[in-house]
Amino acid sequence: MNRLFYSLVLTLLLPVVLAYLLWRSRKAPAYRQRWGERLGLTLPKVNDAIVVHCASMGETLAAVPLIEALRARYPDKPVLVTSFTPSGSEQVKQRFGDSVAHAYLPLDLPFITRRFIRRVRPAMVVLMETELWPNLIHQCHRQRVPVMLSNARMSERSARGYARFPRLTRPMLGELDAVAAQSAEDGARLVTLGLDPAKLTICGSLKFDLDLSRANLADLRQAREQGFGQRKIWCAGSTHPGEFEQALSAHRALLRLHPDLLLLLVPRHPEQFDHAEALAQQAGFVTARRTGGDSVEESVQVVIGDTMGELLTLYGLADAAFVGGSLIERGGHNPLEPAALGKPVLMGPHFFNFQEIGQALLQAGGMTLVNNADELADQLEHLLSLRKQAEQMGHQGQRVVDTNRGATERQLALASSLL
Repeated sequence: MNRLFYSLVLTLLLPVVLAYLLWRSRKAPAYRQRWGERLGLTLPKVNDAIVVHCASMGETLAAVPLIEALRARYPDKPVLVTSFTPSGSEQVKQRFGDSVAHAYLPLDLPFITRRFIRRVRPAMVVLMETELWPNLIHQCHRQRVPVMLSNARMSERSARGYARFPRLTRPMLGELDAVAAQSAEDGARLVTLGLDPAKLTICGSLKFDLDLSRANLADLRQAREQGFGQRKIWCAGSTHPGEFEQALSAHRALLRLHPDLLLLLVPRHPEQFDHAEALAQQAGFVTARRTGGDSVEESVQVVIGDTMGELLTLYGLADAAFVGGSLIERGGHNPLEPAALGKPVLMGPHFFNFQEIGQALLQAGGMTLVNNADELADQLEHLLSLRKQAEQMGHQGQRVVDTNRGATERQLALASSLL
């Protein structure tokens, strides 16, 4: 399949894509809004902007230090942050307010991306992590807009998928101007797929450069004492259906030994807040929502984290953290968030989206793998009962984060070379 065939298939699937957005809007009404942006009809009023594309919430959080560095280095250039999902859009608004422009990235069709590039006239386009869009990259290349793939990762699984379409993948990678890879392994897979090695720089992951200002440890300790007293707490963050049930099962087992234990259950997607709460109530737990207030009654056993942009804070309130997307085959979410706060980390076996980061934490002793609810309960019991060992595990994970900082400066230098 080449780019023209890809474009034809995507054009034919356009009604399906729009129907999918309508279907998603049943639980997340924001999906039925701002379709003009997705179709390239309503475009932001910016020119000569640095465009940073972050698909959803996770990529947006990773991009924060780079976006802030670009704004500081180029104060006269507007920054346009694009996303695909409402959660990504909401994260941009929360973190940057009106200091950056925001829009949904238009669908990757030739006539739509051509209009987008000609209207916005970017100074540069930065694509985050795995956001490889053939027509967008091609239109930028034709109109001499430099494109950088930032914080690039390429798992073995994704590489096998791209390798099936060499006539699409090789030209697309050939039109990139620079790639900042998270690791040598990611870079090697991209080169095998067709990237020019001269365009590759191993920069490390932006995720190590976490902004912890919103999770001041002293403030968190005070907030914990005021809101939860002396109760032990664990957090199951960025969880999905299929993991809600396992977290609740582990919590039930733990309550037999720790009757005052509190679970902070944080769904990855806002449309799952109600579902997670319903499951907890059906299982017989006394349940509350985070939006109900900073303190909870002593009878509450499960708090649903139904706030946006607060996951780092919720990890900071806990004694131990499970990072979701890993007991099911989603590839896992960012384990560096709790590790940076000195929390012992648990993950399931499916963390291929964070393979190198996960392995580094495992080797350092800052993370432990669990395969099911029983193992999750056993490991949590160990951490809750042996506090010194839990603290040591947290320190080891924190050390991994501290020793790997600096990717922002390296990726900023690479971006500056293109501007």
